[in-house]
Amino acid sequence: MSLVGKNAVVTGGASGIGLATSQRLARDGAGVAIWDVNEADAQRAAAELVTKGVRAIACRVDVSQRVQINAGLERVHAELGPVQILINNAGITDFTPFLEVTEEGWDRVMSVNLKSMLLCTQAVVPDMLAAGWGRVINISSSSAQAGSARMTAYAASKGGVIAFTKSLALELAATGVTVNNVPPGFVDTPMLRSSDRPGGINVAGVAATSPMKRPGRPEDIAAACAFLASEDAGYITGHTLSVNGGRYIA
Repeated sequence: MSLVGKNAVVTGGASGIGLATSQRLARDGAGVAIWDVNEADAQRAAAELVTKGVRAIACRVDVSQRVQINAGLERVHAELGPVQILINNAGITDFTPFLEVTEEGWDRVMSVNLKSMLLCTQAVVPDMLAAGWGRVINISSSSAQAGSARMTAYAASKGGVIAFTKSLALELAATGVTVNNVPPGFVDTPMLRSSDRPGGINVAGVAATSPMKRPGRPEDIAAACAFLASEDAGYITGHTLSVNGGRYIA
């Protein structure tokens, strides 16, 4: 699935699913811009790709801030060119009993996980419309499909991502731009491991009760993103491609 000649922006691209996706798109030939609030890790990830002959840059971008998104896109245009692929991956999680959810906490989760979809996609889609070709791939969550206790804000934000995907897909369907989403299930990432604590997720316990008896790998999600970014997926839009090891079957 060649992406030679295409440029991709991957938000939250410095670790976990975002890093694996950056590496996979680069392997398939795309130029890659890694956007992340962790600038040091983003720079390391981009530098590793450059050593392999990939056109790659790193930008410190808080995806809840339009000014930072616009500055990041300006750099992408200057150093790589127009963007044809956007992976809206950046996100934060939260484990809080419902009656303890604060307005501030709710707003922060919605801002990073859902508002970012509006801001990043609005910034990048004009490049795609000008080219008559584009791929927007949003990372949602199986928590939005099946529900998840003590994760009301997170699951609600990711449910919004799925609805956002479907609506924008219909709006852009005739333009050559597709919009799809991938809801990961239980995937072994740094964010998951940081949640392995009292009041969070018991990783071993969840793995033992999951259909495949193990977590997924970031590369599993990256492979789905690479497919949806490819020419082979040109007639797929508004789709939810679940990659969850059987956690949720639709």
